[in-house]
Amino acid sequence: MIDTKDATVQQRAQDYVSLIGNVLANKKRRECFAVYAFGLIGDGERKSVEPIAARACGDPQDADPAHQRLLHFVGESAWSDREVRRTAAQYAIAPMVKRQPVEAWIVDDTGFLKQGKHSVGVQRQYTGSAGKITNCQLGVSLGVATRTEHLPVDFELYLPHCWTDDPIRRREGQIPDHIGFRTKPQLAMAMIRRAIADGLPRGVVLADVAYGNSSRFRADLRAQNLDYAVGVEGSTKVWPVRGPKKRRGKAISVGELAMAMGIRSYRKVTWRQGSKEPLWSWFAACRVVVCHADGTPPARRREEWLLIEWLPDESAPTKFTLSTLPRKTPMRRLVRLVKERWRTERMYEDLKGELGLDHFEGRRFRGWHHHVSVALCCYAFLVAEQVRRFPPSTRRSQRNHAQRRAARAAFRGLIHHGSPAGRQGNRALAPAVPVVSPRADAISDPGLHPVAQTAVTPNLMQ
Repeated sequence: MIDTKDATVQQRAQDYVSLIGNVLANKKRRECFAVYAFGLIGDGERKSVEPIAARACGDPQDADPAHQRLLHFVGESAWSDREVRRTAAQYAIAPMVKRQPVEAWIVDDTGFLKQGKHSVGVQRQYTGSAGKITNCQLGVSLGVATRTEHLPVDFELYLPHCWTDDPIRRREGQIPDHIGFRTKPQLAMAMIRRAIADGLPRGVVLADVAYGNSSRFRADLRAQNLDYAVGVEGSTKVWPVRGPKKRRGKAISVGELAMAMGIRSYRKVTWRQGSKEPLWSWFAACRVVVCHADGTPPARRREEWLLIEWLPDESAPTKFTLSTLPRKTPMRRLVRLVKERWRTERMYEDLKGELGLDHFEGRRFRGWHHHVSVALCCYAFLVAEQVRRFPPSTRRSQRNHAQRRAARAAFRGLIHHGSPAGRQGNRALAPAVPVVSPRADAISDPGLHPVAQTAVTPNLMQ
């Protein structure tokens, strides 16, 4: 376990607050950031503004003024979310890339469940967080991942037409005039462009069907010289590329192509060790050219990989991925890379369960983004501390490797809090920010390395 009274950790925490404070460029904002950040990362069942203010004050009479200051800082103060997020991302990425290079940029979205109808962006819509259509907000995220770490660097609130097209609701949510309706792929692309402009190390863009189905999204990624591995629906039409002369057959849906390839085209691939047993499935891969009506002649379209997954308990292939990785890329690498997206769910669990990402009770556009920015700052500090515990010089040690495997867990239950002595109120810098043990996805498992491909037998596919 970590000693939260470690003077080195405390000093880094204060230095980090100062770093963000330089971006906020205001003493009161810096003080409020310190209080709010510790409120998110510290103890407490509820991590909205009022209980954070109450816990930060030793005297109950100071709670209301503290509450008002935090409300203004989160909901009204005009500081730059982009600059704060960029600073936090660069702070955490620096130690991450000293250990391993960035492999992927992961795009995904998550729901923020709501009871009423006045929170900006809320409506009845599907969210994977609940697995159904429910009353919620949706946030689109961009994460940067190495082989063992995953860092969220940006978030955008999805605003449906019922908010962007309604002047009354726009005023109610204080939506800026320049913000109009944007699809989730468009929001994702805006974050990707910001990440490129901010100089973040590039990786292969990973996304699910909600993004990969957009031919515009895929084209925009290619225009930015980014490779991708994105999900598509089974109805997506492609031209199979066959033989050394790259003959193209008749356009066919990827679902039909998956069945036409033949059962012996599939191989068993294990991509990582699960909590109880290795995770594996049946995969096939082939080169295709995507068929869609964008005016580009077929001869000028680029070849891509089509990765097909046939789950062991399914009667037919159900998952399809298009990737622009080079022709010589082994199928095992394609599989392992595509399966990196699962770590986003763990990231959301940590952000919501431990850092109060979904606890914000404000109703306005700026407040939602400010709250998310502070949560991202907290996460960035924790990731940086986690990486520092296992620097490259010790990572190869068998003893440390065994220790990391034994300590694999999410942030939940591993953040140990100590009450700052004296409770100096809002004018104190952030107290010692706790460090966590490595998460479950922060370990390099044997299952992550390429495994021997075993030819599928017909009876296993029935």
